Amino acid sequence: MAARIEDYALIGDCHTAALVSSDGSIDWLCFPRFDSPACFAALVGAPENGRWQIAPAAEVRAVRRRYRRDTLILETDFEADHGAVTLIDFMPIRSGTSDVVRLVQGRRGEVPMHMDLIIRTDYGSTVPWVRQTDGGIRALAGPDTLYCRSDVPMHGEDLHTVADFTVAEGQTVSFTLTWSPTHRGRSPRQDWAQSLPATEKWWQRWAGRCTYHGEWRDAVVRSLLTLKALTYKPTGAMVASPTTSLPERIGGVRNWDYRYCWLRDATFTLYALLTGGYIKEAKDWREWLVRAVAGTPSEIQIMYGLRGERRLTELELGWLRGYEGSVPVRIGNAAYKQFQLDVYGEVMDTMHLARQAGLAEDENAWRIQRDLLKFLESGWKEPDEGIWEVRGPRRHFTHSKVLAWVGVDRAVKAVERFRLPGDVNAWRALRDEIHDDVCRQGFDTERNSFVQYYGSKDPDASLLVLPLVGFLPPHDPRIQGTIELIQRELTDGPFVYRYPLAQNVDGLPAGEGAFLLCTFWLAENLALQGCHAEAREILEKMLELRNDVGLLPEQYSVVEKRFLGNFPQAFSHIGLVNTARSLRPQLGPAPRSTPPY
Repeated sequence: MAARIEDYALIGDCHTAALVSSDGSIDWLCFPRFDSPACFAALVGAPENGRWQIAPAAEVRAVRRRYRRDTLILETDFEADHGAVTLIDFMPIRSGTSDVVRLVQGRRGEVPMHMDLIIRTDYGSTVPWVRQTDGGIRALAGPDTLYCRSDVPMHGEDLHTVADFTVAEGQTVSFTLTWSPTHRGRSPRQDWAQSLPATEKWWQRWAGRCTYHGEWRDAVVRSLLTLKALTYKPTGAMVASPTTSLPERIGGVRNWDYRYCWLRDATFTLYALLTGGYIKEAKDWREWLVRAVAGTPSEIQIMYGLRGERRLTELELGWLRGYEGSVPVRIGNAAYKQFQLDVYGEVMDTMHLARQAGLAEDENAWRIQRDLLKFLESGWKEPDEGIWEVRGPRRHFTHSKVLAWVGVDRAVKAVERFRLPGDVNAWRALRDEIHDDVCRQGFDTERNSFVQYYGSKDPDASLLVLPLVGFLPPHDPRIQGTIELIQRELTDGPFVYRYPLAQNVDGLPAGEGAFLLCTFWLAENLALQGCHAEAREILEKMLELRNDVGLLPEQYSVVEKRFLGNFPQAFSHIGLVNTARSLRPQLGPAPRSTPPY
């Protein structure tokens, strides 16, 4: 059985990432990209679907983990009967090869160690052909070849590669796993003595650019590092999470592949990065977006592949038993075909924020935005699947209409503030039309609240963004009524659920955890209303919720007290960064924009 989700840590190289459990096992790794087939898939299967464990062969008395300061270099201390060792895991910043380096360093006494490497390509379905080579082994299966090299001898045993060795105080034993396309032949060996300090320096230099200075700086920097780790360096795309099919309910079917670039998630990520001072990431993402939507910008998809791929066909992997029996395990994501109106506004908002942050204008970016506005002139009236990607009927979701308003509002601001060309009078009229429609049809006077969709009586946590994007002032009675309804019907302690699952609005069996981004949205709203003590209490509880290395999942089971959903989740770390910023005394809480209400 895989470890609990909260027992994993992340290592990565801005091309792909691996999850390392607290018992020294890498249970998830896709080479060479986030969305490549996994060579270790034990996370959503069994050990025989691939994993790589290095741990003491003796009884372990205690385990402690941490990242080296402001890096993605993971250190795990194992205390055993007759000594102590530290396992150091990292992925060197890529310069031609795809590598995982694992170092076992003796700290005290002598500790017997065991290494168990189970390589299974194509999501655990294929046993490679393994042969001994100088200093290690080569595992070949179709297009994929992996080399594992070490200071200690390894041998085959029941289709595993194993090694038994002892580490004494002051000694270091190294293992390096390298992926290479089979047709390229043997890959060069990684020199860990050079790559370890180089990797440490690279991450610390990036973290050092952070402009956030405040009470929660360490937590904010760790979240920003996590967001950076979810960025695909060659193109600037940002994945929502590095995993697939970690369940939103243990044993349930809400298991999705998040290893793609959602425009919504990427724009939220960029907002958090921009507030941290990371302008280059915004520029890279804007260039990726221009390439991805080229040809039909008015018909943008809600997500794309890391290089802008459009077809993300959803498949079920029947040979994998799922995380704790949560099946099916899916790759691809059928939601790429959905119409989600809100992404138009989110893209427009991010472009606006980039301009505000000083990013130089790009002619193609403004051309695309104007094409998006042409669609919104009529498209805003259409029902959609909404921010939560329902697999039920399309509806006129209130949040979607509000984000359509955001799209038009940011176009107006582009003309007013940045003197870009456009029919600003027509856009102002369209902005007013959408605003009036939402206030008339999306607000229920009996409940004194905005509701999930036109004609509904139910709350929806996505409505917490209304004051954050400047649709209405934070102290507007309609906003206050909406927050109060969400607090009454969608919260459990500090935790916020997305919507009432009993209504089956999403077309799926009921059951999921509290949604952490929505919880952070509530805290931001409370901060905007001046309820700083309440907002601070929520933030501090979310900080306590993080695992021992500062990572957050998508959802949380209040009953079982367990992490749920794909991990680590960009949405959740975005919420942490934004909420911490909203509570900075020197800045004061402020919505993302300040339009004429």
